[in-house]
Amino acid sequence: MSAYGVINRAQRTSYLPTTLWDSPRVEPDLGTQSFVTIHHIDRAAVERIQTGLFNYLHSIFANEVDKGLTYPQEDISDPASFGAYFFGGDVLVAIAGKGDPPAIKSGVREIELTLDAARNGRTWEECVAGFYYVKPNYPGRSSHICNAGFLVPPSQRGSGYGHILAKSYLHYGPALGYKASVFNLVYDNNAASVKLWEALNFTKAGLIPKAGRLRRKDGEGEEYIDAIVFYKSFEET
Repeated sequence: MSAYGVINRAQRTSYLPTTLWDSPRVEPDLGTQSFVTIHHIDRAAVERIQTGLFNYLHSIFANEVDKGLTYPQEDISDPASFGAYFFGGDVLVAIAGKGDPPAIKSGVREIELTLDAARNGRTWEECVAGFYYVKPNYPGRSSHICNAGFLVPPSQRGSGYGHILAKSYLHYGPALGYKASVFNLVYDNNAASVKLWEALNFTKAGLIPKAGRLRRKDGEGEEYIDAIVFYKSFEET
């Protein structure tokens, strides 16, 4: 629940097409360029079709929250709490692939590939390159501005997947009907995140002093960290 109470969204009846993205990662065993496909899902789709995916995403997110470095929550071990927070809107899941990529359907690199086909018999741990939610940042008359939260599993970090997720957000955000994006809390000690959004021309709309009581990276206690508010219009060309 936000400061505005529960922010409702319309029930989804269809899903956006899967998209194909080049990956900078090269598979050392094959010497082939890898790729990423991004799939639009929600809680209903996961519970109906993708057995085990919800639990895997929950475990990765709960572990990140427990570290106390990037998200404001202190505990999200309860599956219901995770579902209400992360699946309160639309979710995009990135699946790592390798070898010859699927055929491109259109100029925006839309393809016909199901999540199961992209998974190709692998475990979720082996193939999920990252995931993020997209949902309204405000209710009602300001619900055209969205918010998003991103995560790359620890085993997949260092491969450029975070940049792919961020670029795909600039495609899926407006495709979901939003006009702009606001990130409320990008802690300014998260150098990689700050650098990523600056590179994608997000504007620093504000700075909130001592916005986060985060764990120190050396594990010695906690400290208060400033947070940057990032904004980007999806209507600018």
